[in-house]
Amino acid sequence: MINLKKLQKVYDNGYEALKSIDLVIEEGSLVCLLGPSGCGKTTILNLIAGLLDPTSGDILFDGKSVVNLHPKDRNIGMVFQNYALYPHMSVLENVTFPLRVGKNKMSVDEANKIAEEFMKLTDIYELKDKKPNALSGGQQQRVAIARALVQSPKILLLDEPLSNLDARLRLKIREEIRTLVNKIGVTTVFVTHDQEEALSISNKVALMDQGVIQQYDIPQNLYLNPVNLFVAKFIGNPIINTYQVEFDGKTFKGKDFSIEKSYLKDELFRLPVNSKEYILGIRPEHFLVSKDGPIEVIVDSVEMIGRYTILHFNLEGKPSRVVVDSKIPFVSGQKVNISIDLENMYIFNSDGSRVY
Repeated sequence: MINLKKLQKVYDNGYEALKSIDLVIEEGSLVCLLGPSGCGKTTILNLIAGLLDPTSGDILFDGKSVVNLHPKDRNIGMVFQNYALYPHMSVLENVTFPLRVGKNKMSVDEANKIAEEFMKLTDIYELKDKKPNALSGGQQQRVAIARALVQSPKILLLDEPLSNLDARLRLKIREEIRTLVNKIGVTTVFVTHDQEEALSISNKVALMDQGVIQQYDIPQNLYLNPVNLFVAKFIGNPIINTYQVEFDGKTFKGKDFSIEKSYLKDELFRLPVNSKEYILGIRPEHFLVSKDGPIEVIVDSVEMIGRYTILHFNLEGKPSRVVVDSKIPFVSGQKVNISIDLENMYIFNSDGSRVY
């Protein structure tokens, strides 16, 4: 449905926001562009929308280039971070606005009929006579989404649409967006910096950094099968534990632990192990707490997070975390024995490329 080919964007000041992006978004799917501020995700969205022109490369919808098409001719709907509602108009007037302007302008009755359908779909029909300043943030968000959908766009673009909502409302609205997109079947591109948001609603996630897509995959693979150290660090909460280790040809050695290479599965090694220094990655749930664990640590603090608890401790001179069942009591200062789940650890080269 959407095909970005060698897409590059360099601004007038010389800043290269995108570096030869290739991305294919399938029809009817919901894809999230995820990454830290300044990574290029909003630039991609604006290029797809036609609000920016690429420096080089191409953008195709259904195999046809749209680079030279005006935004109004691209058959897209867009929801902005600040909703961009007209304060002097009622909810109904805001939703019908796209149908009442331009060359395909409809009558009031025709526009209202279509708008009411989408207002019912987004659960704002009862609010049709209210002005935006009388609505909650979640209600304003629904108005913006309904307005984007009334023209039956082939593509829906959402630019950090939930960032202005409180945490509980974000959970509710993101579920509504996923349900709505699945029901309508519109191809959707969703920009966010919130990994939980991206992983929970997407068919696929494009994780970006410094104008480059680091990994484009299903959410599960970004967490369980990261292609490099950046992905492993960005995805996951609590963040992955990482340690510098040396390899002597047989053993990966840290100051406080060592791992024999013979204990690891040869088929899982992606690159030759011929350097001296590596980075070991262990997610907090892949430290195993047991009485006979070979690594003894002292709990610095205990953080209760609902069904599980995070134990904070120091290992290899670095702050570290392990996730345990909240039913098991732990206290600060307690000595705990841990081991490493060798089935679920990662090894990276010093440049961040994944070895194991």
